[in-house]
Parts: sequence; C-alpha cells; structure tokens
Amino acid sequence: MRLRFLPWLLVAGALVTLDAQTPRRGRSRTPAPPPESPAARAARIHRDAIVIDTHIDTTQKLGRAGWDFMARHAPGQLGAASHVDGPRMREGGLDAAFFSIHVPGTVAGSEAVKRALLQIDEVRQLVAKHPADLLFAATAADVRAAHKAGKIAVLLGMEGGHMIDDSLSLLRDYQRLGVRYLTLTHAVNTSWADSSGDTPAHQGLTEFGQDVVRELNRLGLMVDVSHVADTTFWDALAVSRAPLLASHSSARALSGHPRNMSDEMIQALAAKGGLIQINFYDRYLDDDLNKTITARRLRLSALGRELEEKYPGSTNARRRKDELAAAESAMSPLPTANWQRIVDHIDHVVKLVGAAHVGLGSDFDGAAMPEGMEDCTQLPKITEALLERGYSDRDVRHILGENLLRVMEAVEAAAKSGSP
Repeated sequence: MRLRFLPWLLVAGALVTLDAQTPRRGRSRTPAPPPESPAARAARIHRDAIVIDTHIDTTQKLGRAGWDFMARHAPGQLGAASHVDGPRMREGGLDAAFFSIHVPGTVAGSEAVKRALLQIDEVRQLVAKHPADLLFAATAADVRAAHKAGKIAVLLGMEGGHMIDDSLSLLRDYQRLGVRYLTLTHAVNTSWADSSGDTPAHQGLTEFGQDVVRELNRLGLMVDVSHVADTTFWDALAVSRAPLLASHSSARALSGHPRNMSDEMIQALAAKGGLIQINFYDRYLDDDLNKTITARRLRLSALGRELEEKYPGSTNARRRKDELAAAESAMSPLPTANWQRIVDHIDHVVKLVGAAHVGLGSDFDGAAMPEGMEDCTQLPKITEALLERGYSDRDVRHILGENLLRVMEAVEAAAKSGSP
C-alpha cells in the first residue's frame, strides 16, 4: 500500500467510528433486561419442570362422601384435612402423581383384591369425570403429553404385593388396568417377601417372589423396594433386569428408621440406574424425632403390660386405657422436624451417588408432614432451597421429575427387549 493513501484511510475510519457511536434520529437502543432474581429463577424452573410425586395416599379420600378432588381443601396432617387436591396441585406446580392403591397388609386374599380394584376404579373414574384437567398416564410419554397439554398426569402405584393374591395372572390384570409399579411388601410380610416392618420369614424373596420381579420386568412395571426388608431389597436388585424404584423412602444415615435406605443400598440402587424418592414423613426425616417416638412407644408398651397385670380382665379395660393415656400426655413434647430436612436428604443422596438418582415421593395424605410442608402448595420451596445450595437448573429439573421419567423409560425399554 502506498503511504499517500494512509491519511485518508485513517480519516475514513474515524468517521465510521464516530457514526457508529452517534445515535441515529428515531433509533433507540433496547435496554438490557434486569438480572433475574433468585426467587424469579426458582419460580421459572419450577414452572417449566415436570414435577412428579411417586407416592400420594389421596386415593383413600376419593370414596369419601362429600370429598371432591377438584375442590380446594384446608391443609393439615391427617384425617379430614388433606395435603393434595387438584387446585393445590396447580398452585404447587405438582404436574404428576402416583395415586397409591393401598390395602393394609393384614387384609389378604379376595378381600384385598376387591378393595384394590375398587380403588383403581375410583382413580380412573376421577380422570374420566375431569378430562379437561386430568390425564390418565401409563407411560413416560403420557406424562410428557399431559404436561404439554397443561393437564395433571394421574398414575397408579400399588402399595403391597399381597394384593396380587399370589397370582401372576392377577398381576397382569393390574398392569392392563394401568398400575405402573408394585411395592413388593407393605408393613407386614407377604407369603413370598419380607417386609421392613415385620419379623423375617423368608430371608428375602422366595422363588415365587423372584418370579414376581421377573414378571414385573416383562410387563414394564417398576419394581418398588420401599417398605421391604434389606434382604428383600438385595434379592430384588440381583433378579431385576430393569432399574429399581424406592417410591417413598429416605436416607437411613440421617434418620435411622428401618423404612429408610442405608448408604450401601442407595449406592447399589444407583449403580443399576435406580432411584430413591425422598419420603416427607417427619419421622423418616429427623433422627431425634424418630428416636424419641421409638423410645416413647417402648415405654408405653411396657406400661401397658404392667397395667394388664395390675388391672386384669375386660372389666378393667377402661381403667387401663385411661392410665395409659394419662402417662402419654405427661410425656415431654415430641421434637419437630423442619421441611428443610427434605432437602438435607436429597443433598445426602446427591453427594453419595449424584443428582440422577433422587426425586420426590412425599407420602402426602398418608403421613405427618414436617413443619413448613403442610401440603403440596409448599413444593416450590424445595426448588428454591436446592438452587440456594448451588444446584444447577438441569439438576433441579432432574430431581423434580426427569429422573423418574428416565427410570420409567428404562423399565419400558427392558420390557420391550424380551423375556429375561
């Protein structure tokens, strides 16, 4: 380049720079949006996520005269008050829930089957009556479709293997009706599996119990290991081709109740792609509360035996009952659990096995909730707390529901891959 052109190039460059810095008439710059506040970020993530709860006991309320799922009810612990209904699910951003089909384990045979079928029908009738708001979901794709359509996804989980009445044929019937997980036991043993709440009878799964797990895999139903004895868990883990689900359990390292899972169990569950859904039951969350309740029950049980000896016979039944009640009321108040303990349990699992293996299984309408988690409208607080603890947007979305959808898809894929 000849030097005689250099001054003109410098002048031209200066003019272009000056023109770029001078606002043109009629043109205004769009101001940069203000930074998103932590509360706004949490609200956005919770709103956009698919929030799934793998265990609510609201099914037990559907048959009550005058109780309407689509009406708003007062929050509370148990009894007439409730934790979940349609309007509060909307407010709390709860997009999908597994309605528990629950019959006490002490009810067996045809009576248990009859009650289970009635509950399934009540849930399906609820959806049929409210098609604009609810969608019955049987697959992960159904849940995503419900969310896209702005509807609440309603799913079915069966809480207790005794309801199959020792019949794989009946298990297949439940699958056809839309049940998508089977909790192998509830609080007592079945004839083929040991429960965490009972004296061991089988040392895990019997041969038929192993067949149940294989059939669940073949049918595309999740094998749920909440409520089972540790030996049953290890047997189910060894037999299952698909990831296992603990639909409503917490971490035993933080609260020592046998219903919770040990770190070793959580690690083994995660190693096979499984998922633990944290239970909100205050006793399962807080070890001080759990120990106090355990000690209190032992004392009251011992006192009951003493009173039986001191005041024997049916004529003294009222006296024994009154003295037992008086002794209980004189005991110190129970410690309280705060809702932040839910996040502590999530955090414990994440530090142990990563954010891909934990989610929410509240036990709403079936257990006493911690302070601050009075009903499902309080769920956004969990999202906000996770973000405050440094969780990424992606991890929070996975904990809220994507992890469960992944497990559902894996179980569905295992079923399509053929027999074991």
